[in-house]
Amino acid sequence: MIGKSRLGKLLAEKEIINKDMLDKAFMIQAEEDPDNPRRLEEILISDLKIDQDTIYSIIAELYAFRTINIDLEKLDENQIKQTKEILSKFPENFKKELLYKKILPYSISYSRRNTLLVLAANPTNKIVEKIPLNTEFKRYEVAFCRLKTIEELIENIAPQKNEFLELLEEAGEQIEEVTETSIISGVDEYALDEEINKSLLVNLFEACLVEAVRKGASDIHIIPYHRSSVDFFFRIDGKLQKWYRQDNTSPEAIAAVVKDRSTGIDRFERDTAQDGFAQRLIDGNLIRFRVSILPVTSTEYERRFESTVIRVIDDRNVITDLKELGFQKKAEQDFLKAISTPKGIILVTGPTGSGKSTTLMAALYHTIDPSKNVLTCEDPVEYAIRGARQLKIGHKMSFEEAVRCILRHDPDIVMVGEIRDKITAETAIKLANTGHLTFSTLHTNDAPSAISRLYKMGIEPFLLAYAINIIVAQRLVRKLCPDCRKLLSKDKYQAALEFGLTEEDLNSKKIFEAGKGCKKCNEGYKGRVNICEALFFTPEIRKAIVQSGEEIDEELIRNIAEKQGMLSLRESGLDRIRNGLTSIAEVAYATTED
Repeated sequence: MIGKSRLGKLLAEKEIINKDMLDKAFMIQAEEDPDNPRRLEEILISDLKIDQDTIYSIIAELYAFRTINIDLEKLDENQIKQTKEILSKFPENFKKELLYKKILPYSISYSRRNTLLVLAANPTNKIVEKIPLNTEFKRYEVAFCRLKTIEELIENIAPQKNEFLELLEEAGEQIEEVTETSIISGVDEYALDEEINKSLLVNLFEACLVEAVRKGASDIHIIPYHRSSVDFFFRIDGKLQKWYRQDNTSPEAIAAVVKDRSTGIDRFERDTAQDGFAQRLIDGNLIRFRVSILPVTSTEYERRFESTVIRVIDDRNVITDLKELGFQKKAEQDFLKAISTPKGIILVTGPTGSGKSTTLMAALYHTIDPSKNVLTCEDPVEYAIRGARQLKIGHKMSFEEAVRCILRHDPDIVMVGEIRDKITAETAIKLANTGHLTFSTLHTNDAPSAISRLYKMGIEPFLLAYAINIIVAQRLVRKLCPDCRKLLSKDKYQAALEFGLTEEDLNSKKIFEAGKGCKKCNEGYKGRVNICEALFFTPEIRKAIVQSGEEIDEELIRNIAEKQGMLSLRESGLDRIRNGLTSIAEVAYATTED
C-alpha cells in the first residue's frame, strides 16, 4: 500500500513510520465514510499519535513550503505590534477560525510586493485560500511553523477569550446579598429563580466549563463555602486548585443552575445523590461532562446544600500509542509481550486517579483491528473507542448482567472496566481460559497484593497462575517544570540518601526539586508521568502461585519478580528522579503505603 501515497512512502523512507503502521492507517481510512474520508496525515496524527510537527515538516518538504523557526525569547515589541495590526484587519469570525486552526497571519514582506506571511502548523489547510476573499491581503505565502511555537505566539499576541467571563466583567457587580426570606423554611423556588436571573450565574457556570477545558482540568468541584459563598476548584495534574469564589450568592442557586444546565438531573430533588451529563462545543471540540451531585450537611440545618463534582471528558486526551504512556524499558517490553498473546488477563491496579483507564485504553488501541470483535463493559462509559462495541449499562441491564452476557456475544477481546466481586473475577478467568484476551482493573496497592485479593474473592491459585499474563500496578506523579525546577538543596541530601538515592546520584547534578513556580506551570510542576511495577507471569511466578497454601506468599512473588528485572513502585520512582522528571516529595507521597 505504500506505493499509493507519496507521503506514506516518504515517511517510511525516513523511518518515521513502518509498513504496519501505514497499512493500519489505510485500513482506518477505508472504513470511513467514502464521501468524506480523512486525509492520511490526519489519521496518523489523531489515531496513531505520530508527532504532528514531524508529519507536517515532511509535508512542507514534499510540497516546497518554507519552514520558519521563531525564537520566542527574541520576539520584539515591533513584531508583536505589526502582527496585531494585521489581525485587526481580519473579520472577527474569520480570524477566530484561523487561530483555532493554528494559522497566524504574522508579518508583511514589503520587499516581496507586500506579501503577507502566514504561519501554519498545517501548511496545506485550505482555509488560507480564503484570505484574499475576506481581507485586503491579495498576496500571501504560507510557511510551516511548529505547533507549540504558533500556540505560544497566539497566546502572546491574540489570547483566547472566555466570552462568559467577559459578560460577567461587563455586567459588573450585579449580585445582591442573599436575603433571609430565600433560605428560611426550605427553599423558595421563586426567590431562587430571581437570584439566578440577577446574578448571571449561568454565565459563571459556562465560563467554569470553558476554563476547566482550557486549563486541562480533569474535574471541577463546586463546594458550598458559607451561607452565601461557593468555591470552584479545578483538579489539575491530580491536585485541587481554587479557581474562583462566588460571594453574595446562595449555594442552592448555583446548584440549581448546574442541574438546569445538565441532562438527567432533577432540579427539585435535593435529598439524594444524582448523576447526569452535559456536553459543550468548546474551541471547536465536543467536550462531555459527567455530573455528580451529593447532598451535604452544614451548620445551618435548615439549608439544603449540595456538593457538585464534574468530570471533564475530552477525547483529545485519550492516549492511543503505548509509547506515550512512558513505561520504563522492561515494563514496556513485558506489557507488549502480555497484550500480544491471543488470550489471558491484563490487570492494571492502583488507586482512583492513577491512570488505570488510560493504560487500558492505549492497550486496547494497540490490539484492535477489524478482524477482532472487541467488547467493553464499563460503568460508566467515558471515552468512545473506535473499533469496539461498548455495552450500554442502564436500569434495564446492570453491570453484572452485562458481564454475564459477554461470553454469548462471540468476543475476541474484552475489557471489563473493574473486577468488583467474585462474579466479575470468575467471568474474567473464564474468558481468559476460553481463549480471549481480557483487560480489567482492580484497586490494590501493588502487583503481588492483586493476586491475594483475587484469591480471597474465591479464585483458585492454579486458575490465577495460568489465566493472568501480567499485573501492572501504577501511580501518577507530577512532573517538574523544566523552566523553573532547581537542583536539590544540600540540606536535603541526608533525607535523599535515606530515601534510596546514592552519593553518585546527588553528585550527578540531575536531582531536582520544585521551584517557586512560573507562568508555564502550577507551583513548580507541569504534567504527570507514571511510575509502575509490571509483574509479568513467568513460569517461576506461576509455580510460586500454584504452590501457595492457605495464603498467597506476596513477598516470595515480589522477590522472584525483582530478580527477573521488575522495578518496584519505589524503584520506578527513583528512576524518574534520577532522570530529572520528578521530585523526591512526589515519589514519597505516591509510594507511602509501599
